[in-house]
Amino acid sequence: MRSGLAGLVAAASLLAAAYPASAQSWRTVTKVRHIAGEERLNVEVSYGAGEFRLQPAETGVLYRMRLRYDEDSFEPVAELSGTRLRLGVRSLKSGIRGLKGERGGELELAIARGLPLDLDVEMGATRSSLELGGLALSTLELSAGASETTVAFSDPNPVRARLAKFEVGAASFHARGLGNLNAERIRVQAGVGDVTLDFAGDWREDTNLDVEMGLGSLTLRFPRGLGVRIVKDTFLASLDSEGLIKQGDAFLSPDWEAADQRLTVHVKAALGSIDVRWLP
Repeated sequence: MRSGLAGLVAAASLLAAAYPASAQSWRTVTKVRHIAGEERLNVEVSYGAGEFRLQPAETGVLYRMRLRYDEDSFEPVAELSGTRLRLGVRSLKSGIRGLKGERGGELELAIARGLPLDLDVEMGATRSSLELGGLALSTLELSAGASETTVAFSDPNPVRARLAKFEVGAASFHARGLGNLNAERIRVQAGVGDVTLDFAGDWREDTNLDVEMGLGSLTLRFPRGLGVRIVKDTFLASLDSEGLIKQGDAFLSPDWEAADQRLTVHVKAALGSIDVRWLP
């Protein structure tokens, strides 16, 4: 990540406190760029506070960005240099990044479908909805501060992702369709909050999941037929191991040995709860 969660949360708080709503001068801009020979992209997205939506772009579009922002304090960022694409806003005042005000500020973003991507998304105090299904994700890094975030993978990732990493602070974080992500390894680091990981989707390869949580609840939803093995290192974190069989220091699904695809889960958690649910 290009900066820590603490910086994003602090920036979002400064934005709300430092500028009264009456001083804001809102402007809406739309920027579009079409694919012109690009074969892959390293995409960096930064957004401090407001409403944020991301989805795949229509055929032939490299990116499409619609941004509502305060032009007295910020300017849009849409910079392409070689394979590096930076999107979001730039502060005009003393290094504060993001959009000020949790109300009113909006970023709607669409990124090229089918083009291999290393995608890095960094958010502060946002209400975010990301539909990443169908994007060709080689790597994915997503950090969220004090936010409500939903990430969906409604369509399969056409390439094998080496790593998908999610960092969430004091947040509600829900990820759906993780079976479609087609990742070798998924890492989740969460502070205080509610985390739900849904592994429905088109499973093609085995995956490893590492979860590290502080005070909060973790819900794991698995499709039937997926081989699941959970190893936990917890301090006063309860585990509802529905449908799993304890074997040594691990909990296994009954079909672990015979399953075509397997998910190995390592959980390190403090206070809180871990709930296992099976999808219909």
